[in-house]
Amino acid sequence: MTRALVVMPTYNERENLAAIVARVRAAAPAASVLVVDDSSPDGTGVLADELAAADASVRVLHRIEKNGLGAAYLDAFAWALAEGFDPIVQMDADGSHLPEQLDRLLAPLGISGGDGRGGGDGPADLVIGSRWIPGGSIENWPRHRQWLSRGGSAYARWALRLPTRDATAGYRAFRAEALRRIRLDDVSTRGYGFQVDMLWHAHEAGLVVVEVPVTFVERERGRSKMSAGIVVEAMLRVTGWGIRSRLGRRRRQPTSNNGSDTRRSRA
Repeated sequence: MTRALVVMPTYNERENLAAIVARVRAAAPAASVLVVDDSSPDGTGVLADELAAADASVRVLHRIEKNGLGAAYLDAFAWALAEGFDPIVQMDADGSHLPEQLDRLLAPLGISGGDGRGGGDGPADLVIGSRWIPGGSIENWPRHRQWLSRGGSAYARWALRLPTRDATAGYRAFRAEALRRIRLDDVSTRGYGFQVDMLWHAHEAGLVVVEVPVTFVERERGRSKMSAGIVVEAMLRVTGWGIRSRLGRRRRQPTSNNGSDTRRSRA
């Protein structure tokens, strides 16, 4: 029996939190939820505590300050590994990642049915819910946002020689052992570039990375934290990593074995 954990970083997500937690619990009743709140001034952390008091499968990790998505996830990963959870899923709290598609991410890890049982497709180490492979899609995004996302992924793939189509995707599922094999202490990015940084480390560690198609839905309530400045900062980081990669030690070249709706690669 597995102990799946869905990690949701939050900052001012009070309008969305209760509904998304309820959808996760309905879609995967055996999974626990960890809300990681960065002292949201709108009371998200207080609501998270109320949800946890009503449901033992909901946990809350309170952080003192808002210092980036990556920092929130790294704290959550450390907590999850110490508590023995496996697998560990990343999911946005704003409804953009559909809990009803969680099974798609768990199946390549050998888990099916949303009930914690084995029997999936296995044996992936990291599964990415991809918008940019056949079957993946975006709802309610303006065209410029789609091109920005596609362009960011394409640039990261080129700069870091990654085979993954959706390098910036935030809907992911890790085996616990995969997180142990990634040198998390070396993951220095705290902002938007965190997703690329983790993917790069995963390929460096020789992990099997699988992409499955998902539908990404633009939030209906609240304000997105994304901005052009954040994206530019992330791309500058990727550029630096790419230059160091080419000038530094020779990196293992990942190969890919891509299907029509599920894509695999191994470093």
